[in-house]
Amino acid sequence: MKLYKMIFKNLKLILRLIKITTIMAKYDCLFLLDHLGVGFLPKLVARFVLPKPLKSVKGLRVGQRLSKALQELGPSFIKFGQTWSTRPDLIGNSFADDLAELRDRLPPFEIENVRQIIKESFEKDIEEIFLNFDTRPVAAASIAQVHFAKTISGQEVAVKVLRPGIEKAFKQDIDLFKWLASIINRTQSYAERLKPLEIIKKFEETSLLEMDLSIEAAAASELNENFDDCDFYYVPKVYWGLTSRRVLTTERVNGYSIGDKNKLIEEGVELETVVENLLKSFLIQVFRDGFFHADLHPGNLFADQKGRIIPVDFGIMGRMDVKNRKYLAELMFAFLTKDYEKVANIHFDAGYVPSTQSKQSFALACRAIGESVLGKPAHEVSIGNLLYRLLRTTEYFKMETQPQLLLLQKTLVVAEGVARNIDPNLILWEKAQNIIENWLRENINFKMKTEETIKMSLERINKVPRIIDNLDSILKQFSEEKEKQASNLSIMKEINSKSSFKLNHWLIHILLFIIILFVLFNK
Repeated sequence: MKLYKMIFKNLKLILRLIKITTIMAKYDCLFLLDHLGVGFLPKLVARFVLPKPLKSVKGLRVGQRLSKALQELGPSFIKFGQTWSTRPDLIGNSFADDLAELRDRLPPFEIENVRQIIKESFEKDIEEIFLNFDTRPVAAASIAQVHFAKTISGQEVAVKVLRPGIEKAFKQDIDLFKWLASIINRTQSYAERLKPLEIIKKFEETSLLEMDLSIEAAAASELNENFDDCDFYYVPKVYWGLTSRRVLTTERVNGYSIGDKNKLIEEGVELETVVENLLKSFLIQVFRDGFFHADLHPGNLFADQKGRIIPVDFGIMGRMDVKNRKYLAELMFAFLTKDYEKVANIHFDAGYVPSTQSKQSFALACRAIGESVLGKPAHEVSIGNLLYRLLRTTEYFKMETQPQLLLLQKTLVVAEGVARNIDPNLILWEKAQNIIENWLRENINFKMKTEETIKMSLERINKVPRIIDNLDSILKQFSEEKEKQASNLSIMKEINSKSSFKLNHWLIHILLFIIILFVLFNK
């Protein structure tokens, strides 16, 4: 029975692979067979049997052709292509840029499916929840589509509904991806560095999270709290009573797409304010909060009449701990001030570059990166490109790859593109330098020292009970022996004195910890 199931499963995978290969052939993407270790003869047969490339793809770059093929293959492949677009360190900048152009758009699914999903989620008909519900979706993507509605209590909302059958379809394609990855692992020398199976598993994990709309709701809620009472960045409120794993309901917001520059001008929105608020809000998310919106294409960003930024779609978020924020802030500031020795020291001190590597050679490589990027006219300088060039050095210096920095780099490139579309003469690095310098001065030294002090104090506090127990044992032991040796009386006094000193030392740390907490909570 197990053998039958295995044969049937592999047969399904092979049939699916034939369909995929046919579509790849249409867009002249059979070069992928080389990376699967397919021999010369099968590739030759494939070129004769499979359809000829479409005339419309002639003259397109490889990445552009692949992007079109993935678009036709559907949701899982669109998402997979978007994932690869965040790894320019592996596939190259040009290829990554082409895959980033993948548009996550599909034909909308029927309103009957929407009704059914809402009823299953809340055990109520759609009419019992919403006063009115627009049957035409305002957006339809691979995972979900969005409808505008008004609740019974009168709130204007946006309702995001998971695409029916998406989880089953995704599971089938993931099985295929894993199968192909296992072939690559066995046949290709680059697999050891690329680790295709690990990439597929990570893709599976993040995509499954994205298919749980309650996780997206939590991300929106956290971002909303981070910018509570902010006058330049507004995150729509989540309606938790109308949110489930397959339905996400948020406040409907009004604004103009940041990608529509002409509309912004027509409506009298101050473009300089929009750009300023976009960059400021993004850098605050990265450095102050360590939690940032990582899908900043123009369709997810709006601006209101005052130039306030309004983000939507919180399915892809990035997170950075204090150590990585400190590393990034110091790194960018050192690059922007052209202190390449400092750049090298930051990497070696953090342990990202092995100590066996040459610090002088690494500093020289950083100079080559910095001068080539920062030596351009001010309005052409790209911080995202600077980070990309740095990440490309990982292979040469055995540098530890930081996945969160890869996501940040790609997000920063998109944010820069959006900002420069609005203002082509934007001098981005000046604005970034001011914000980073202020943040380093006002936050990092105090925060890092405070966290280190708290950590040390907590460690000491945890040791107090054990120390006191040990102290009691020592005192008891000497108390029993004092009758035998009169000279022990003087020893007891000395030990009691030293023990009191140690106990006072620990009490000072406890008091210090309480004072620090008081300062932090009353800051």
